Amino acid sequence: MRRFSRLAWLSTRAPKLPPLDIYDVCRSPRRVWIGDLDELRHMNNGAYLSNLDHARQELVVRTGLWRRMRDAGMYPVVGAQMIAYRRSLELGQRYVIESRFLGLDDRAAYLEQRFVVDGEVYARAYVQGRFLYDRGGTVPMDELARVSGMDPTTHPLPEWMHDWASRIRLPGTRTPAPSTWD
Repeated sequence: MRRFSRLAWLSTRAPKLPPLDIYDVCRSPRRVWIGDLDELRHMNNGAYLSNLDHARQELVVRTGLWRRMRDAGMYPVVGAQMIAYRRSLELGQRYVIESRFLGLDDRAAYLEQRFVVDGEVYARAYVQGRFLYDRGGTVPMDELARVSGMDPTTHPLPEWMHDWASRIRLPGTRTPAPSTWD
């Protein structure tokens, strides 16, 4: 329930904040709440990911991408993500999530997101975003580039990110993906 109240709060707050360019860093101030904690009294791994969702939503609203996507009948989904934790976040601690689009490849858009306290990175995540049409089907990246204003020629992805994306790729939804262990 808290997640939905945060999203409702965000939907009223984000449109009132200054707009951002598609490659600008979006800074989203946050605080660790009691519901974010695990049994060790620091932020739960799942709470990190939920807070990243909210920060990405703020990013797409403030860049104007959300409105342009909705007008084109598109919506984003997370295809993959990885996160590294450096320091714990404690109850009541204030932090900022910094979010930025990195670029596109032929299948997805990529973002970097950081949990920052007093200018110091506590955790960092890389997110692969896929885009779908409301009517069904995947949005081609040239169409996303047109709608978003992202230019893969001026913002190429680092080579390691291409490698990561190919290594973690699962088969499409129409292809079997049996669970077998070596």
